[in-house]
Amino acid sequence: MKTANWPRTVAGVLIVAVLLFPLYWMVNASLQPSGALLRPDPAFFPVGGTLDGYRKAVSTQGPNLLSSVVVALGTVLVSLLVAAPASYALAQLKVRGGPALVFVLLIVQMIPGIVMANALYTVFSNLGLIDNYLGLVLADSTATIPFAILLLRAFMISVPKELTEASRVDGAGYWRTFGSIILPVSRNALVTAGLFSFLFAWADFLFAVTLTTGQSFEPITVGIYRFVGNQSADWNGIMATAVLAAVPAAVLLVVAQRYVVAGLTSGAVKD
Repeated sequence: MKTANWPRTVAGVLIVAVLLFPLYWMVNASLQPSGALLRPDPAFFPVGGTLDGYRKAVSTQGPNLLSSVVVALGTVLVSLLVAAPASYALAQLKVRGGPALVFVLLIVQMIPGIVMANALYTVFSNLGLIDNYLGLVLADSTATIPFAILLLRAFMISVPKELTEASRVDGAGYWRTFGSIILPVSRNALVTAGLFSFLFAWADFLFAVTLTTGQSFEPITVGIYRFVGNQSADWNGIMATAVLAAVPAAVLLVVAQRYVVAGLTSGAVKD
């Protein structure tokens, strides 16, 4: 049995190596002086490294990192507040036009982001939501809510109806059943939907560059873009900024890994 699993082990090691190799070079470049990166044969290890790049990155991109955290957490909150009850209604209740709504959600996923960004810019400009945290959170939520609904619905369909029916027999209403029965058993799916929403908002560039001007605030993705333009010769500072931007996403993926795996597979098979 152990011998039969060696191809899977080798494949896993290769995948991890492929993913970690670019990250290693980012960290390596961030610790070397800028001049060292321009050599024909750059060092494989940051011998005589420096933290100047990280000092510059924290001083210039620290507020942008905080802005991205606020936008990403706000997107998670809005997405789950809308997607969780909507998924419950589509999965457990007899909603008229439910299949048609699911089809519409699938179609929405195919709309190019640039189309959404241009349309939202016109609307948000009239509402005064340009350079506004709420505007960027709502913009990111337009992309994350449909995906979260589809993901949560796939899990909630597999929840035995006997649980909700027993709750209704005890006198609980729809909202009480949703809060006391559906949400607790959907923990893994909720974590998965929230994580994907956070990662999308964290990595979003299109909505961020369209709906912000940099006068009030800007997320880290836009900050890196403008930092590269202003500091094209300071590659260790650029790489240090990229490493700092990757840390929150990497930590979340490691911490929530078991919830994500369970959330993605729990609704795949129905007894």
